[in-house]
Amino acid sequence: MGCAGGFFSLEKYHAHDLESYYRALTVHPHHNYYEGRATADLTSWLEYFIGLLAGVFRLAKEEAMVMKASPSSQKPDLLRGFDHRARMVLGLFARQDMITVPQVAAMLGLSDRMVRNLVKDWAGQGWLVVANDSRRKRAYKLSAIYRQVVGRLSAILPDKKE
Repeated sequence: MGCAGGFFSLEKYHAHDLESYYRALTVHPHHNYYEGRATADLTSWLEYFIGLLAGVFRLAKEEAMVMKASPSSQKPDLLRGFDHRARMVLGLFARQDMITVPQVAAMLGLSDRMVRNLVKDWAGQGWLVVANDSRRKRAYKLSAIYRQVVGRLSAILPDKKE
C-alpha cells in the first residue's frame, strides 16, 4: 500500500483487502437492508475504519519523515510561488507529457472556463506552453525548464507499486 500521485486514497486501501472491507460493512445479518438497522452493531465497521485511518496516517508520517530527512526534497525555487492548484497540475506531468483543459477541470473540480483562464495565466507566467493549438483539442506541456524540475522531483520520489 502507498500513495498514488502524492495523495493517499482510502479507496485504494479498501481495494487491497476487499474481504475485510465487506466483512466490516456487514453490521447486521438480515437480508433486508432496512430490517435491523436501528439495532445494528457498528463495532466491526468502526474497528476496521479506525484501524485503516491509523495505518494511512502512520504511512503518511513515515513518508513525511523520509522527505524531511532527504536534502534533495527541498522545493526548487521555481516552485515556491505556485499555489495549490498549480502544484496539483504540475503533478500531472509526472505521469504524462501533455494536459488538456478537461483533465485539469476534472482534477480541480472547476469549470472548463475557469481552467482555460488559469492555464492562460500559467502560460503567461512561462511554465506552460501550448503543445497543440487546435481549439477543439488544445493541449499544454511544460516549458523546458519546468520539465527539468519535474524530472528531478520524480527522480527523488520513491516508485511505489500497488
